[in-house]
Amino acid sequence: MNTQVKTPLGGGSTAAHHTGQQHGDEYERTFIFTAAIRIFHWLRALAILVLVVTGFYLAWPFLVAPDSTDVLVQGWVRFGHLVFGFVLCAVTLARAYLFFFSKHDIERRSMRDVLSINSWITQLKSYLWMGKLNKAGVYGPLQFVTYFAISVIAGAICITGLILYANVYHEGMGGMLWGTASTLTAWMGGLAEVRLWHHYFTWVFIVFVVIHVYMAVWTGIRFKHNSVDSIVSGYDYHKH
Repeated sequence: MNTQVKTPLGGGSTAAHHTGQQHGDEYERTFIFTAAIRIFHWLRALAILVLVVTGFYLAWPFLVAPDSTDVLVQGWVRFGHLVFGFVLCAVTLARAYLFFFSKHDIERRSMRDVLSINSWITQLKSYLWMGKLNKAGVYGPLQFVTYFAISVIAGAICITGLILYANVYHEGMGGMLWGTASTLTAWMGGLAEVRLWHHYFTWVFIVFVVIHVYMAVWTGIRFKHNSVDSIVSGYDYHKH
């Protein structure tokens, strides 16, 4: 259920409210992101950052000479990569669950626009500074398709990561996953191919993050609402 509270830009006091009305500065505050969505968003952002940095280091361990017997740095970097890899797996599953089963359905409502040709035209025109963007949910159709695709990529990078994990660690969870991991390794053409796809998915994440940050800032400037602060506070502010 959406919670809409009309409040002036300057604050929530009665005096300020009258001032806002007088100058036409009345704003509408809409609750769009729950605490769970915001927490998982920033956890995923942190996980991606750590995984990219540690992943590139594991591919090229430049801090220790090749002939050195000091493996402590490599061990800690690998440990961090594994921990945040499991964080990404957990967040990916949790976000999928919230999308389908959360009582707050503002994300699910965005699917209506994906199935509407007019919504696609409206969003593309708004990106060309031709009109405003009206959405049934929190995302426009292009946003929704992009976020869905990156969620699929997140699932793929988690699966390939777990395959690599099971091929190194044969006890505990690695042992539990070994049967499935060995089958998937064979299907994908060997461990080298799994590792290569894992790297490809990493580059998809890197490109997505750059575009995502740019578009989040641009959207706030272009439409004067639904910008970066909404994923921090949970609220969207725009003129009523």
